[in-house]
Amino acid sequence: MDSQEKHFISHARLIGIITFASRIVGLAREMVGAYFFGANAIWAAWKVAFTIPNLFRKLFGEGALSAAFIPLYAQAIKREQAGRTGGASPAGPAQSSTPEAADFASASVNLLVSILVALTIVSEGVLLALVWFAPLRPDHLLTVKLAMIMLPYVLLVCGAAFLSAILQVHNRFAAAAATSIVLNVCLIAAMILAAGMFDLTTEAGQTSAVRWLSWSVLVSGAMQVVMLLPSLRAAGFRFRLFINIWTPSVRRMLALTGPVAMGAAVLQIGVLMDKGLAIMLARAPGATKMAPFGHSIDLPMVEGAAARLDLAQFMYQFPLGVFAIALATAIFPKLAGEASGDIHRVAASDSFRSVLRRGVESAMFIGLPASAGMALVALPAARLLFQHGQFTASDAEWVALSTAIYACAIWAFSLLQIVNRAYYALHDAATPLKWVAINLLLNLIIELPLVFTSLGESGMAVGTLVSFTIQSLAMLWILNRRTGGIGLGLIAPNILKMLIATIVMTGACLAVMASPIYSGSESKLSWALQLATLTAVGGGVYFATCKLLGIDVLQSIRKRR
Repeated sequence: MDSQEKHFISHARLIGIITFASRIVGLAREMVGAYFFGANAIWAAWKVAFTIPNLFRKLFGEGALSAAFIPLYAQAIKREQAGRTGGASPAGPAQSSTPEAADFASASVNLLVSILVALTIVSEGVLLALVWFAPLRPDHLLTVKLAMIMLPYVLLVCGAAFLSAILQVHNRFAAAAATSIVLNVCLIAAMILAAGMFDLTTEAGQTSAVRWLSWSVLVSGAMQVVMLLPSLRAAGFRFRLFINIWTPSVRRMLALTGPVAMGAAVLQIGVLMDKGLAIMLARAPGATKMAPFGHSIDLPMVEGAAARLDLAQFMYQFPLGVFAIALATAIFPKLAGEASGDIHRVAASDSFRSVLRRGVESAMFIGLPASAGMALVALPAARLLFQHGQFTASDAEWVALSTAIYACAIWAFSLLQIVNRAYYALHDAATPLKWVAINLLLNLIIELPLVFTSLGESGMAVGTLVSFTIQSLAMLWILNRRTGGIGLGLIAPNILKMLIATIVMTGACLAVMASPIYSGSESKLSWALQLATLTAVGGGVYFATCKLLGIDVLQSIRKRR
C-alpha cells in the first residue's frame, strides 16, 4: 500500500474514532428519548419534523453543493501549488487556501447562504399554509408546527456542513466530524431539563417538551458553526462578503450541482416519504382507519411506527457511520484530486484506480461482518438499549425486526458510499441521479404492499434492503465498465475470503444462540450478556478466520498514522 493510501486510511481512522464517539452520544440521546417519550404519536411527530431540516442538510450541506464543490476546490489548490513548484505535484496536503481557491470558497459560501435563506422563507410559508388551511389530524398538525420551529436550523447546519467540506480538502477532519456531538449533547440536556419542567406522563406535557426540544435544535446549530471557526482560520480560510458571486468557478460548480442536487433530492425525498408514510399509515389516538376512494380500511401500522423506524435506522447506521462514511469522507478529496474530470480518460490514472480499489476493499472488510453481526444482535441490543420507561417490549421487538432487515444491506450502503464519491470525483452526477430514481421506485414498489402484511412497518426495511443492494452492485459494475476496468479482479480474492469469514462467523453465532449457555431470561443483565457473547464470538471468529485465510486488510487499516 502506498503512502497516499495510508494517508486517507489514517484520516478515515481519525474520523471513525470521532464518529464513534458521536454515535455513542447519539445512542445515549436515543435511549433518553425512548425512556421519556416511548414510541407514541407525539414522539413520532417530532422525529418526522426533525427529518425535514435534515433533508436540506443532506441535500445542500453534505450533498449536492459540497459534492460539486470539493473536486473543484481541491483541483484549484492543486493547480496553484503545482504552479508555485514549477508544475510538480505538491508532496503533502494543502495547509492554506490559495488566492483562486480562497475566492472560490468564499463565493460558494455566500451563494449557499443566499439559497438557504430563500428556501427557509418559502418553506415556512408552505408550512404556515398547511397549518391554516389543511384539515390535519392532531399528530400531523403537531408535526408541521414542530417543523416550522426547526426549519431555520437548515441555514445553520448546512453552513456547518459546507464549512466542513472546506476543512476536508485541507485534511482537517476532527472538528468537522465532531459537530454532531454538539447536537446530541444539546438534545440530551434539553430532554433532561424537559423531564423536570413538564409532566411527561401526560399528552400536554409531552407536547410542551417536544416544542422545547425543537428550540434546542436551533441552539445546537449555532454552536456547530462556531466550533468550526478556529480550524477554518488555521487552514487559512477567511470569509469575505462577495457582492458578485456569479464567478466562472461558481457557474461551473452549479452546472455540476444540478444533477447531483436532483439525485440527492430524490434520495432525501425518499427518506422523508418513508417517514411520512410511517406516520400517515400508523394509528394514533382517535385515528384507526383511513378511507381511500371512499372505502374504509384499517391503518396497517401500530402507533409510533415512525419513531420505531427511526430507531432501527439509527441502529444499522451505527457501524455505517463509524467506518463506511468516515472512509468515504476521507477518500473523496483524494479521489477528486486524482481524477481527470473525464470518466472516459480515468483509466490512465493508476493512482485513482488504486485509491478506489482500496476504498472498496476496506468498505467490504467491515461492511460484510457488520451486516451479519447487526442482524444477529438486533433483538438483545434493542431490548437492552431501549426497553425501559415508556418504551415497551412490543416496541423493542418491532425495532429489532426492522433493524435486522436493514442490517442485511450495511455492506451495500458501505460500498455505495465509496462508489458514489468516485462518480462525483469524475464529475459524473447523471449516473448516480438515474440510479437514485430507480432506487426510489423499487423501494416504493416493494414496500407499499408489504406494510399491509404482518411485516407492518418492517416492510419498509425490506424495500430498502432490495433497492440498495441492486443499486450498489449496478453502479459498481457500470463504473468498472466505463473506466476500462478499475482492477476489481485484484481485490476479488480478498473479498471472497471476507465473505467466507462472515459465513463462518454467522454459523458460530447461531451455534451459540442454540446452546444452553445463551441465557433466555427477560432481564437487562441477560440481554447484556447475550449482546456481549455474540459480539465477542462473532468478532473473534471473523478476525481469526480472516487471518487464517491470509487477508491483509486489517494490517493495512492498522498502519501507522
